[in-house]
Amino acid sequence: MNDLIRLTMAEAKDGLHRKMFSSVELTEVYLASMERNRSINAYILETPELALERAKESDQRLAKGQARSLEGLPIAIKDLFCTSGIQTTAGSHILGEFKPPYESTVSGNLKNAGAVSLGKTNMDEFAMGSANITSYYGNVINPWKRADGKDLTPGGSSGGSAAAVAGGLAIAATGTDTGGSIRQPAAFSGVVGIKPTYGRCSRWGIVAFASSLDQAGPMTRDVRDAALMLEVMAGHDPKDSTSASLEVPSFEKALNQGVKGLRVGIPKEYRVDGMAEEIQNLWEKGAQWLKEAGAEIVEVSLPHTKYSLPTYYVLAPAEASSNLARYDGVRYGHRVSGKTLDELYENTRSEGFGAEVQRRILIGTYVLSAGFYDAYYLKAQKVRQLITQDFELAFQKVDVILTPTTPAAAFALDEKPTDPVVMYLNDVLTVSANLAGIPGISIPAGLSKQGLPLGLQLIGPAFDENILFRVGRVIEEAAAFKSFLER
Repeated sequence: MNDLIRLTMAEAKDGLHRKMFSSVELTEVYLASMERNRSINAYILETPELALERAKESDQRLAKGQARSLEGLPIAIKDLFCTSGIQTTAGSHILGEFKPPYESTVSGNLKNAGAVSLGKTNMDEFAMGSANITSYYGNVINPWKRADGKDLTPGGSSGGSAAAVAGGLAIAATGTDTGGSIRQPAAFSGVVGIKPTYGRCSRWGIVAFASSLDQAGPMTRDVRDAALMLEVMAGHDPKDSTSASLEVPSFEKALNQGVKGLRVGIPKEYRVDGMAEEIQNLWEKGAQWLKEAGAEIVEVSLPHTKYSLPTYYVLAPAEASSNLARYDGVRYGHRVSGKTLDELYENTRSEGFGAEVQRRILIGTYVLSAGFYDAYYLKAQKVRQLITQDFELAFQKVDVILTPTTPAAAFALDEKPTDPVVMYLNDVLTVSANLAGIPGISIPAGLSKQGLPLGLQLIGPAFDENILFRVGRVIEEAAAFKSFLER
C-alpha cells in the first residue's frame, strides 16, 4: 500500500477509476505519512477526520460513475487560502484562531472537483519570505538532505506545500506566488510549480500580500499533474475584479505537442553575479535538450531585468502596508488590550506581526508617505512598465524564455543569511514574471554536486500557460529527474 504514495495525480486518478484502490485507502496512506513526518513541519493544521469523510463521499461517487475531475485525490491547501469553518492563519499569530465563514474560490473549485483536503500547509508569515522561516508556527524542513545531513530550507513562502508534495505528505498542493513563492520552493524541493498569468486564478478568499502581484498556482510531482490542477483552479470569478474573463483551455492537451519549430529565448541579463556554476551548466544543458528536440535557441535581451528586484521591494511592501492595515485586533484575530484605541492597535500589531512582516510594513509605509511617494513608489511603477515592455518585445522574437529558477540550490537553515537584503536575492530570477503579470513554471531538471534538486524556469506570454506545459514536458522527459520519493 505504501507504493500508492509514489503515484502521480494522473496515475492515482487512473487507479481510482480502475478500482485498484479506494480514495479512503489512498487518503489513509497520506495521513499515515503526515503522522510519520511531522518533524518536517509541513502542516499548520491537519484535518484527518474531514479528509476521510470526503474520501468516503468520493468513493460513493466513484462507485456510481459520478466521479469529477479530481475525485478522491488527497491534496494540501496553503494556509493563505480561506477555508470555510477551518482555521486560516496565513502563518501569523495575528490571525489567531480565525475560522473564515467563506471558502476561497480556488480551494472551492478544487473541493467541487472532488479533491480531498488533508489540511493547511505551513508558510512564511503573510507569504513574506524566501525560506519558510518567518512562520509563527516554526520553520519547515526540506525532505532532501545534503551529504552533511544538515536541515535545509524548502524555499518560501510556499515551503510547506513544496515539502508536503516532495516528501509524500500530499499528492499535490496549492501555493501562491508574489515574487517567486511557488517557483523558488519548487526548485529547492524538486517538484513542479507554476505561477499562472495574473488573473488566470481568482484571488478571492486568498489572504492578500500584494494585490497586483499575488497569484495562486499548483505544486505537483510532474508537469501533467500541474496541468490537471491548474485546469480546475483557474477560471473567471465575478467576485474578483482582476479575474480574467477568459475560457480556460485544456492544458493537458498541450503536453505532447513537442517543441519542433518553437523559438526559445535565452536572456543574457539572467546570468547574474553569484550564480553557481552548476546552475549555469544546467541552463546550457536545458537549452541543448530543447535544441535536440527541434527548437531554435535565440539570445534575447531584457535590459531592465537588473531593476526588477528593487522595483519589487518597493511595490510589494507598499501594497502589503495597505493590505495589512486591516489587522487591528478589533474585528477578528489576535487582540492585545490597551488603555486607548491607539494603544490597542499598537500592542496588537507589535505582538501579532513577526519581524519580517513589520519590516515590510515599515518599508511600504515609508515609500507611500508624502515626500517619498514620487521618488520611490511612482518611479517603481514606471520601471515596472518598462520591465513589462521588455517581455512584450522579447515575445515578438521568441515563443518562450528559458532561465534558471534560482541562482543556487537550497541552503542549510543554520546557514541562512542574517541580512534580509541578501535573503531577498533568492527571488532575483523570479520577480520579473510577477511584475509583468506573465506565467512562469519551474521544472526539476538536475542535481547539485551535493545531491540537491535544481530547477529550470520557463516564462511565457500572458495567458499562454499551454506553451509552458508543452515545453516543460520536453524538459521533464529529457531530464529524467528522480523525485525524493523515487530515491
